[in-house]
Amino acid sequence: MLIAERRRRLLDHVRDRGYVSFRELAEALDISESTVRRDLRSMVSDGLLTATRGGVGPASSIVAARAEPTTGHDRDHRAGAAPAARGGHPSDPQRAEREAIAAAAAALVVPGSAILLGPGRTTTALARNLATISHLTVVTNSITVTDALVPAPQIDVLLIGGALRRSIGAVVGPITEQALQGLRGAQVFLSGEGVTVERGLTTPNVFAAATDQAMMAAGSQVVVLADHTKLGRDTMCQTVPSERMDILVTDERADADVVRRLRTEGIDVRIA
Repeated sequence: MLIAERRRRLLDHVRDRGYVSFRELAEALDISESTVRRDLRSMVSDGLLTATRGGVGPASSIVAARAEPTTGHDRDHRAGAAPAARGGHPSDPQRAEREAIAAAAAALVVPGSAILLGPGRTTTALARNLATISHLTVVTNSITVTDALVPAPQIDVLLIGGALRRSIGAVVGPITEQALQGLRGAQVFLSGEGVTVERGLTTPNVFAAATDQAMMAAGSQVVVLADHTKLGRDTMCQTVPSERMDILVTDERADADVVRRLRTEGIDVRIA
């Protein structure tokens, strides 16, 4: 892997997950921890990331944008601007694609139904798009999804309990998995870091993988949200096998060959 590509993936991973340890980054990119540390020192020096004890986080400007308090009105008003969007990140190169995917996914939701939403930037964007639906029940383990639904009083939100995993803004673990076992939703919407024909949806985060699998089991229809940068990428932990993916919503820059092969497997691929 070229240095530029490796560092781009490191930066994308930190922006997507928040504060991440050296070990987690090494596992996610399948490289040595010493290589990770060397790259991160350079990226911190360039102002791209912020050093923390045992790992790194987003640059301070990104942290400030995410932490800035907003009212419901401010959040709606600023959602179209990348630098200040709640649930998004400044200079997110895939922000337009994520928003398009979220809008297409929202069109799949039937008013009056119960759905499950996993954590992630795209599922959070989907949550914001649900505000136009007259009535809905949303089950989620994501703090940012919950935050996005606060201004929508017509949507009943069931926030599952568990251990807070700050790097992904969600609760995970045995308590979360046990709570999900007794639930059933019409649809479950999940995102991750990679989608391949061979392994389906994957994530590098071992703490989130089991919870995502429990959410998958609770959904009658499984909808995966993945922009074009995720297609063809395989990461450590499988969450949704290809045979359990009913619908994949991606964007128009998706690799045509990967899309064709996914459709051959019987997956309904929607291009946003």
